[in-house]
Amino acid sequence: ESCERYFQLAVWQRDRQRILLQGVKVDMAHGFLTINTRIMSNNWYALNKLSAAHVETAAVVKADAYSLGVAQIVRQLKRVGARTFFVAQAEEGIEVRKALANDCRIFVLGGHMKKDAEILAEHFLIPVLNSKRQFERHMRDLPTHPFGLQINTGMNRLGMDRDEFNEILLTALQSGPELIMSHLACADDPKHPMNKQQLDTFKEMTDSLTVPRSLAATGGILLGPEYHFDMVRPGIGLYGCFPYTSKGSAIRIIVPVIQVRTVEAGEAIGYGAEYIAEKSLKVATVSVGYADGLFRRFGEKGYLIGGDTKCPIVGRVSMDLVTVDISELNYEPEVMAVIANKATVDDFAELSGTIGHEVLTSFGRRYKKIYENL
Repeated sequence: ESCERYFQLAVWQRDRQRILLQGVKVDMAHGFLTINTRIMSNNWYALNKLSAAHVETAAVVKADAYSLGVAQIVRQLKRVGARTFFVAQAEEGIEVRKALANDCRIFVLGGHMKKDAEILAEHFLIPVLNSKRQFERHMRDLPTHPFGLQINTGMNRLGMDRDEFNEILLTALQSGPELIMSHLACADDPKHPMNKQQLDTFKEMTDSLTVPRSLAATGGILLGPEYHFDMVRPGIGLYGCFPYTSKGSAIRIIVPVIQVRTVEAGEAIGYGAEYIAEKSLKVATVSVGYADGLFRRFGEKGYLIGGDTKCPIVGRVSMDLVTVDISELNYEPEVMAVIANKATVDDFAELSGTIGHEVLTSFGRRYKKIYENL
């Protein structure tokens, strides 16, 4: 409890990125993942303003809202105006529905799988049907239940091809789909020719219809109004991650230091004795490892933040621990930052050879989550 109280009282000094210790002793080994819901809300507002007033701004909250805690995230997004949410699987929708009243729509991007009917009906989830087979299953099992349709415009992942879509279209229109959508493959690269190709295909397949349409997630929103249609679906951008970083990052991760020691020149650090100190170092052993989303590859060039100083990782990242050179600090820290103002999710992703989506969803359950500015 004292550790949790310590973090809840901690004050971020933005110019120095330092946590004031408040005089409370850190005595627990798990880290803390802080989600600044004010920044998240500002990101939603800003993305919402990029489209016209008639365009609905939904929110993609699949994978437990990118591992950030879906119940708290959707409640806050509803407060700021979101009324439509997207999850990947029917089971994910259960937790979202528990957190929201029935005046909010929840779409299931994976569609209607064989054993989904009971979940879809009980929790009033709207499957986005991706194939003729799914459409026929839905019409058989839940003929009066709402649904959406996804079409393939070139990504070749989910959605009906043109012929399949045309085959079921008349019957589908008689039942009144809630939405027709597709997904852009290269929206994070505004100059990629596939964006325009997919836009043209989407329009060719749907311009004659009166059903609400959606093509753009975060990257697509930034491509401009012609990609917006009737609904946009931001996800990763809500947290200030690439491709939308204008309003700042909503994520902080703070982890406790377990032990500090001096390692002399010639001594090894960590598994495999791969790192040999070239000079005397002050080394902190920190309670975070690959079980907490700190990828082993991140250890090759990565660092943790002590105060406002980048402290390089020395030795291998292990399951629960990492060793960090804190020789440049003039104090022994009780905590260090994995994600902070000078070490964003996107910085972490670049050093790990991956993307922000994988980084966020890899942060495990061992972090204690704190929601600021609710």
